[in-house]
Amino acid sequence: MVIMGRVASAHGIKGWVKIQPYTEYLDSLLDYKTWWIGPEQGPWQEVKVLECEAHNKTLAALLPNCPDRNASEKLKGLLIAVPRESLPKQPEDEYYWSDLIGLSVITEMGVTLGLVTQLLETGASQVLMVQGDSGEILIPFVATAIKQVDVKSKTIRVDWSADYLR
Repeated sequence: MVIMGRVASAHGIKGWVKIQPYTEYLDSLLDYKTWWIGPEQGPWQEVKVLECEAHNKTLAALLPNCPDRNASEKLKGLLIAVPRESLPKQPEDEYYWSDLIGLSVITEMGVTLGLVTQLLETGASQVLMVQGDSGEILIPFVATAIKQVDVKSKTIRVDWSADYLR
């Protein structure tokens, strides 16, 4: 499964939920009529999406067995995923954001900065949000900063100082 977002909150009183996408493009989840929903460690439950639409920087979705706000509030915090095989294959040197979350970020000098917790879209570039012992660091996902991504060894090598953009 590839995590594509999470249920952020209830949306209105008719059972809709607000979805915070973890995808590069806000509307990527609209391509999938079936989602898998659940906590990070599972179990995952297959859900047929009844309706879904872009709403500002989030999505609003109506899911089955969610007739009112009380039901939709119970879904808050659950993750939304799709099977990896349903995603298009990425070209070399391109990554799904979900593949980068949790990777260890290490400088070229061998200093561990922390783990990628999130990616942000800023317009100019994507930005890695890295949580380390000394706090949160933001690192632009651009060639001058990102030197190597190794998903198999779960590391990202960067040309970056822990003092930048703190």
